[in-house]
Amino acid sequence: MKKIYLLFLIIYLINQISFGQSEEQFPNIHLDEWKVMHVSKKATYDWFTGAKYGMFIHWGLYAIPGGIWKGKTMEEMHNPPDVAEWIMHCAKIPRSEYAELAKQFNPVKFNADSIAKLAKDAGMKYLVITSKHHDGFALFDSKVSTFDVMDATPFKRDIIREMYEACNKKGLEFGIYYSHNVDWRDGADDRAFDMIEKNIDVGNPDRAFGANTWDPSPNTFNEYLQNKAYPQMKELLHNYPGMKCLWYDMGLRMTSEESYNFYKLAFDIQPQIIVTDRISNGFGDYLITGDNTIPASSVKLTRPWETVGTLNNSWGYKSYDNDWKTPKEILFWLIEIVSKGGNYMLNIGPTGEGVVPTQSVNDLKAVGKWLALNGEAIYSTEKWHITHEGPTVLNFSSTEDRAAKGFDSHFTPLDFWFTKKNNFLYAISIEKPLDKIIIKSFNNIIGKISYVEILGKGKVKFKQTNDALIVTTPKEFKPANGFVVKVEL
Repeated sequence: MKKIYLLFLIIYLINQISFGQSEEQFPNIHLDEWKVMHVSKKATYDWFTGAKYGMFIHWGLYAIPGGIWKGKTMEEMHNPPDVAEWIMHCAKIPRSEYAELAKQFNPVKFNADSIAKLAKDAGMKYLVITSKHHDGFALFDSKVSTFDVMDATPFKRDIIREMYEACNKKGLEFGIYYSHNVDWRDGADDRAFDMIEKNIDVGNPDRAFGANTWDPSPNTFNEYLQNKAYPQMKELLHNYPGMKCLWYDMGLRMTSEESYNFYKLAFDIQPQIIVTDRISNGFGDYLITGDNTIPASSVKLTRPWETVGTLNNSWGYKSYDNDWKTPKEILFWLIEIVSKGGNYMLNIGPTGEGVVPTQSVNDLKAVGKWLALNGEAIYSTEKWHITHEGPTVLNFSSTEDRAAKGFDSHFTPLDFWFTKKNNFLYAISIEKPLDKIIIKSFNNIIGKISYVEILGKGKVKFKQTNDALIVTTPKEFKPANGFVVKVEL
């Protein structure tokens, strides 16, 4: 029972962290100033809501152990979450011992151009990479810390700059992830202990969640902010101009003043950049609905939103996790999310050598082929008043939920997801069609349909009745991963 309780506690905490941080934790004294900045970013919001599909990259020193420390897997350590980038936390590795991994970090097979090309081939429109995760290690040339790829490793190449330049060449928009609050090397997690002692309620039942409780740095949290976090963010914003997304993470325990400072310094340097709600205290420009979480249709989201997902069940590279999402499952996630008006950012975790796992490459390219034919029904679309019809209903509420449930669903030819663009409606299937394609939501009630086509096949014969739109399937048309019916009202 204790293990089951712990699992549900971790799922609850992660969901609070991922989707609850737009809730105010401390008195918000800068809300009016934030609103002025927030509403000025319309051009970026318009781009973001049209982009729909992006690549996330989690990469750092944690790729070297790959989820195993001193012969034990993370699951055997019984200190979740079990995602590979948390191995320092899971194994309670002292800061000096973890830092030794930097001497081994020499990913000579890393090729930024090939990764950017993979994202492009996959049909993705933007890319966000971890510039510094919770372990405190930076993948860029930082002048305010020596715990970075240039100073601490034999690799001595600015990975963020290489990805930034590769994305520019490929026409992908670029963004960065930065763990602004949690830093197990330099973050002086006495903030967590201080809150426990003072019984400060930050909306989280475990106020020390994610903190370095085994070997915290001796400085104060404010010294970490002033000497590392704020200066590194300024470096990133000055070094890589024209970015679209800024992915702050794990803002629990932060004061309103601290969150506002992170927002304001980004706005002052790159006013166009939009910021995740994980900055905390209500200062996010767009919402993250949760890790591997699809919001229910009943949830009303008032800002642009994004679901982030993994290709297996870990963000960082995990050598023994082979529970890969198939192209059909990826399509389900993408279509389900887009039909509800959101974006899907799907993660890859390169190995310690800088290689993207082969299964990730193959599955992403397969989805890219589908999007090359059917992307009109995805990009720059809006939510229709109906998102789905058919018997198959799937819900996932966290990475742990997806790992526990697996994905063994059999979609039917009666399952359709819907999107809208101007006068056109799209019905998206991920199954082979029957001889007759029957779409109940396209009956006479929605208005007279004047034109019907199947994307990639052209105009088709149809009949619209009070019950459904009935489309004659072209002969020998059996696409393995489905198709799109486009109608004009």
